[in-house]
Amino acid sequence: MLADRISHYVHSLDATVAATLTEAAARVPAFASRLTAAGIDHIGKVADLDRLPVLGKDDLIQAQQADPPFGGAVAPNTRLRKVFASPGPLFEPQLAGTDPWRWGEALRAAGFGPDDVVLNCFSYHLSPAGAMFEEGALALGATVIPAGVGNQELQIQVAVRAGASAFTGLPSYLKALVEMAASLGEPLAIRRALVTAEPLPDSLRDWIMSHVDTVHQAYGTAETGLLGYETAPNSGLAVPVGVLVQICDPTTGAPVSDDSVGQVVVTLLRPDQPLVRFGTGDLSAWRLGEDSSLRLAGVLGRIGEAVKVRGMFLHPRQAAQALAAEAGIAAYRFVIDRVDHRDTLRCELVPVPGADAELPDRVREVIRSRLRLAADVVCVAALDAGPVLDDRRIW
Repeated sequence: MLADRISHYVHSLDATVAATLTEAAARVPAFASRLTAAGIDHIGKVADLDRLPVLGKDDLIQAQQADPPFGGAVAPNTRLRKVFASPGPLFEPQLAGTDPWRWGEALRAAGFGPDDVVLNCFSYHLSPAGAMFEEGALALGATVIPAGVGNQELQIQVAVRAGASAFTGLPSYLKALVEMAASLGEPLAIRRALVTAEPLPDSLRDWIMSHVDTVHQAYGTAETGLLGYETAPNSGLAVPVGVLVQICDPTTGAPVSDDSVGQVVVTLLRPDQPLVRFGTGDLSAWRLGEDSSLRLAGVLGRIGEAVKVRGMFLHPRQAAQALAAEAGIAAYRFVIDRVDHRDTLRCELVPVPGADAELPDRVREVIRSRLRLAADVVCVAALDAGPVLDDRRIW
């Protein structure tokens, strides 16, 4: 049954993939070059893409450095509304059109609609996350409060007075807002929430649902937009329209046709942005929902060394680049943990002899400005052998 559902899903997109990517190859020389290098001279169905090597995030960064800003992945003369830059740096375009990242589909499934006032607590600073959810909510006719991240007391005041009825953001951030609102004597009237960018264990979902009627989880990336969403709690993630999602063998890149765990590989069905066979680095698997529909099992892990902290990726290479200019550091380690459903980040430093007392403050500011994360910074005498990113979270 599962293999049949996967096959049906793939074949249902054959015609769209053929038409979209044939046009893309004619419009975008960089994509045409990828096809030529892989020996692909014709795209008539999804399976024709199997010979195309998976494009990793590091590959995309290198392409953008060689051909800024988008590595040739956007058709020439394409109208852009915004340009974003995620840590890496990795540049992401916002193309013209309504809800270009498709998040409206997930919001609608969570009950969002034109009568809602949405408290959007995703970042609006260079990251596309805030804009992604704003565009999705506006496409449904909802009103948006562009709250971003931080200054929670003011966010609560605005949410209460503006009548916020819905929330988008991290689940841990929603919990923190609910707790602070209660302590201030200004309980929120949020009835529905769509959360993403970090795990949602049952204990956290149960806590939030004791205050919020509907809590759905979704999954996506800054490069690709929405890739999966719940239609009910723990329903598995339905795949949205407008994108081809595949689970591929992490070693060979071949699509799997069973319940094996593999990398989420994505192809955008847009001829003006042919991001094709993009490897997200996330691991997942296919499963069947209660209605026998095809679902993603959620994010089951990561490929490589990067970890996600409070919804933002942290990579050892990025950390090394950020701290390289600080001569006072002999060694360092980032420790990631989770306390009361909230990620914590600590940077442990071994200072060189004679380093000044302001070293932790300078490093704290570098982490904030270069890696866009708040961290506790402490000096230690020595570090045991181990990874630069020590992720101690247990889900």
